[in-house]
Amino acid sequence: MAEFKVVEIFESINGEGQRAGQLAVFVRLAGCNLNCSYCDTKWANKTDVSYVVMTEKEIYSRVRKTNIKNVTITGGEPLFRSGAKELLELLCGDRFLRVEIETNGSVDLGPFVQIKNRPSFTMDYKLISSGMEDKMFIKNFDVLNKNDTVKFVSGSIEDLKRAKDVIEKYNLTQKCGVYISPVFGQIEPAEIVEFMKENLMNDVNLQIQMHKVIWDPDKRGV
Repeated sequence: MAEFKVVEIFESINGEGQRAGQLAVFVRLAGCNLNCSYCDTKWANKTDVSYVVMTEKEIYSRVRKTNIKNVTITGGEPLFRSGAKELLELLCGDRFLRVEIETNGSVDLGPFVQIKNRPSFTMDYKLISSGMEDKMFIKNFDVLNKNDTVKFVSGSIEDLKRAKDVIEKYNLTQKCGVYISPVFGQIEPAEIVEFMKENLMNDVNLQIQMHKVIWDPDKRGV
C-alpha cells in the first residue's frame, strides 16, 4: 500500500477548468519536480512543509465522507511519485466521483489514461516566463480528449504568442478544452482578450482564477 505526503484536504469550488464554480474536494500532495517562476504554491513544495502521511485508502475515505462528486488531486505535481496510479484507480473505481488531476505537463500521462473510468487531466503547458518549457512532455497531447484541458499560464505577450503557436501546431482546440490564464499581477486579462481578438483565437477560453477573486489571493485552503 502506497503512502502520500498530504499537505491539505479541503472543500471549496473549482477555481478554474471545465468545472469552474462547482463544488470540489481538493487533495494537495507535497512536492514538485519543477520550479516555475510564478508558482503560487511554492510553500507546498518546500522540504520542510508540514504534511500528514496517508494511504490511498485513507485519502479515499476522507474524500468520500464529503459527499462531493468532484475530486481534484493537485500539488505540487501529484503524478511524479510512486503510488499515484494506485490512488487514481481507487478513486476512479467509485462511479459517484469525478476525478480531476492538475498536472504540470512534464509527466507522461500514458500510464494513467489506461485507468478504467480514467480521471480528467488539467495539464499545464509551461510557457517562456515559467522557465520550465523545456521540461514539457509533448507526447501527452496525443492522449488528451474532450474531457481534458490544456492550460497556458501567461505572463506576457511573448507567452501569448507561444501559446498560440502551440495551440495551432497541435490542433488542441479539436482535441480538448483550451484555457489561457494570466499570471496574477503580471498581465491584465484585458490584454489577453485583445490578443485573442487580434488573432481570432476561436474555441480558446480566457480563465480567471476564481478563487483569487473571491478570497485573498494568498489564502490557503480555498
